[in-house]
Amino acid sequence: MNNMKIIILGAGQVGGTLAENLVGENNDITIVDCAPERLRDLQDKYDLRVVQGYASHPSTLQEAGAQDADMLVAVTNSDETNMIACQVAYTRFNTPNRVARIRSPEYLAVKDQLFNREACPVDHLIAPEELVTRYIRRLIEYPGALQVVGFADNKVGLVAVKAYYGGPLVGKALSALREHMPHVDTRVAAIFRRDRPIRPQGTTIIEADDEVFFVAASNHIRSVMSELQRLEKPYKRIMIVGGGNIGAGLAMALERQYSVKLIERDPARAEHLSELLEDTTVFCGDASDQELLSEEHIDQIDVFIAVTNEDEANIMSAMLAKRLGAKKVMVLIQRGAYVDLVQGGAIDIAISPQQATISALLTHVRRGDIVNVSSLRRGAAEAIEAIAHGDAATSKVVGREIGDIKLPPGTTIGAVVRGEEVLIAHDKTVIQQDDHVVMFLVDKKYIPDVERLFQPSPFFL
Repeated sequence: MNNMKIIILGAGQVGGTLAENLVGENNDITIVDCAPERLRDLQDKYDLRVVQGYASHPSTLQEAGAQDADMLVAVTNSDETNMIACQVAYTRFNTPNRVARIRSPEYLAVKDQLFNREACPVDHLIAPEELVTRYIRRLIEYPGALQVVGFADNKVGLVAVKAYYGGPLVGKALSALREHMPHVDTRVAAIFRRDRPIRPQGTTIIEADDEVFFVAASNHIRSVMSELQRLEKPYKRIMIVGGGNIGAGLAMALERQYSVKLIERDPARAEHLSELLEDTTVFCGDASDQELLSEEHIDQIDVFIAVTNEDEANIMSAMLAKRLGAKKVMVLIQRGAYVDLVQGGAIDIAISPQQATISALLTHVRRGDIVNVSSLRRGAAEAIEAIAHGDAATSKVVGREIGDIKLPPGTTIGAVVRGEEVLIAHDKTVIQQDDHVVMFLVDKKYIPDVERLFQPSPFFL
């Protein structure tokens, strides 16, 4: 398989993490940034080329090899630089695939007119705030879930839940799922026990505190969750801290169905938000102020969501809210190292915009018609949706029973989506042409093997 040449503009957290994910998967990576020390760090750690310079300048792009690159990924912290870099790469070097991170709602509001060959030639937009907002909304739709990822237009969900004492399945073997729920088809894709993956088999006994990943049709998610924990009541009252793009977007998305309060520190921004939002109560104040939280009946809040742009402020206000009686707290965290530190203690869910961005970027970089990639367990595991192409003669998967497909170690097929229908994978399920296959990988170093599995080959032996 020939190497894929990828240029990454911006060596910040997203650029660096993306490089780390792609290095060594038969990819030829060049990373561009103005800051020499960032580049030196990456060069010491990984096998990649670095170019120091201004990301959108033609001379920098030429030095980075834009003329024979397969893909350009612009993730500098400036929307404008990312847009112009795509423009220059297209006009001057004809680089085929151009992906840009765009954060400003101003550009996103007119994205259909703005981002096309005639105007600003960006093939794929990554909008981190929109991704995070959608992600948090899904967590709110499924109270008690740690992670919810949709595949095949949200027909299938991959859900992570912690098993609690009191869940009907806890202390029983996985095979009991079938007896408890004869009408619901689901597949447990992985179990993490004390942070180590266990291969799920019918005889595996579920213990309290196991993190269980299962695949089910979206309309069955709640019933499967109720087997692993006492089903939580739908949330009603939500408090959001931070009125930036994410906080405002969330309030807008939630205010019709829930009772929403939003706390914003900056008086002018709070004023603007109270005009913009129709049913949300906006307060100007500091969320780490105990009196404000008590006055606003924090003890009656179902979910407290801290999404300011300061990790420390988010963590502290959430810990305080939890102590004052908020039932669930979610926190937005930029720094990867903090995510592992806080999740699971006082803080129920830590959300990393980096992880959401990386998942979206990987979806565009993967080969072999992989249409959807999602990082799980903070990047340790991955879920992939791939389309089966070819026929029994050219494909290693089409026309075969799942039990006979040689999957890489630690890989399970969770579900197959055929048109509108969702088939939960069993050994006897036969994969057909154009099926969307949802897989779970406990170890992502096997991704290239999965890619190869789904590439039809004219010389199939």
